[in-house]
Amino acid sequence: MTASEPTSTSAVIVISSHVVRGSIGNRAAVFALERLGHPVWAVPTVILPWHPGHGPASRIIPDESQFSTLIADLERAPWLGEVRAVLTGFMSNAAQVKAVAQLIATMKANNPKLQYICDPVIGDTKGLYVAESTAIAIRDLLLPLADIATPNRYELGWLTGTEPADNQQLMEAALQAGPDTMLVTSAFAMMRDSISNVLVTRTQALMAEHRIVQGPGNGMGDLTSALFLARKMSGMSEEKALQMTTAAVFEILARAAKRGADELMLEADAASLERPMAMVQLRRLVHPNHGMSA
Repeated sequence: MTASEPTSTSAVIVISSHVVRGSIGNRAAVFALERLGHPVWAVPTVILPWHPGHGPASRIIPDESQFSTLIADLERAPWLGEVRAVLTGFMSNAAQVKAVAQLIATMKANNPKLQYICDPVIGDTKGLYVAESTAIAIRDLLLPLADIATPNRYELGWLTGTEPADNQQLMEAALQAGPDTMLVTSAFAMMRDSISNVLVTRTQALMAEHRIVQGPGNGMGDLTSALFLARKMSGMSEEKALQMTTAAVFEILARAAKRGADELMLEADAASLERPMAMVQLRRLVHPNHGMSA
């Protein structure tokens, strides 16, 4: 089975932010997953006119009780057997996190094969951009349930109480974080003027790096999480999934930058989601647990 060949149980629940204009949050993840053949159940945690980085933006946050009721409805949905994976991203408050954690725990109890990927969207180089209570809830309630997590290196540092100064420390922090598979974005690169994604499992460590592109920076984490999940659902190895995910995001970013766009242009570059042509440097790293090449 390939990523573009869905099965009858290939649906994904995506729980994240929604913007009216742009390719971030649910807008990016849903597009990518559906392009790769997966039906998506999309749940918005907040609705914004555009990414706040573009300027002041109002926001509509679902009422806590109404959000919890909607999530509880999903727990008893007659079609829940269609769902093979859950992807979570931005959360507006700790109450949302609690409701979502309950949903995932219930689904995992009913289907031990369910894949849950947690993108802990909590901050960047400037620090947290969610309430600390929300970040703590993600750390304490969602990360322990995750099969895969995709923090950027700043989020990883906050979640583990560390400040990784290089990829060795980053890998050690990733192993400490909990999930069996950690894909850390915005990691350290070996080549000049480059950036990398580092994938750490219990047995291997891999790095995919590419040159830094000065372009629209919003939505790349959301896109990375969705693409990596789709590749893993297709049965790809971690190495191939990392390579294809990194190449696709790099290619889409580079194309948007070349056009002078202020957002990723997934509608124009949809083919890159399936068959990216960009070259990325893939390396095997020395795994902290066994002191030899993975």
